[in-house]
Amino acid sequence: MLKRLTDEKLSEILECGISEFAERGFESTSMKTVAERAGISVGALYKYYGDKDAFITACIRRCTEGLESFLTEMTATEDKPLNYLRSIIKTLLYYSREHGSYIKMYHRVTELSDRAGELAGEIEGFTSRLYREYLTRAQAAGDIRRDIDPALFAFFFDSLLTVTQFSYSCPYYTERMKLYAGEDILDRDEYVAEQLLRFLESAFTLEEKDIVHS
Repeated sequence: MLKRLTDEKLSEILECGISEFAERGFESTSMKTVAERAGISVGALYKYYGDKDAFITACIRRCTEGLESFLTEMTATEDKPLNYLRSIIKTLLYYSREHGSYIKMYHRVTELSDRAGELAGEIEGFTSRLYREYLTRAQAAGDIRRDIDPALFAFFFDSLLTVTQFSYSCPYYTERMKLYAGEDILDRDEYVAEQLLRFLESAFTLEEKDIVHS
């Protein structure tokens, strides 16, 4: 009979899985390697998580739970959009540094075309709904421009944040960011956050009728 694992051990197993998936991708990661890295038997890993498909889903949920909690708290506030955006940007930059393997794993799962819909729902379903709802409320309150589609703006907004996160965690995107903004850009988090905020400020506040070109 297998010994019941503690919550701490289960968390450790998921972190080992996340690191393996981030480093090797889905196909090249074996349940045996994850078990060895976590110091448990393969049988215990299968007992708790089933097959590899179920295990990567559990790893994804582990990655998203902390961020979901923060975003839920943030979007529930009645703060002005720019303050809200500033907090999100700074948190995501910190999250990308502290949990680089989480971001790398997100990037890796895009390889799984046969499960794309399911995995996109796991990773993006929550944030897409949260951003759409927040933008709709902000629009109704007159805090952001009214001539936008909240659903598409939520998509554009999240896409920009996603690429920024990749830039702090995934080698190709890191080099791409340095190519555009200089070798020292990864040491200038405050500057990156403020410049991104300025970019978003113009996107969210300037309506087409108010844009004047000289």
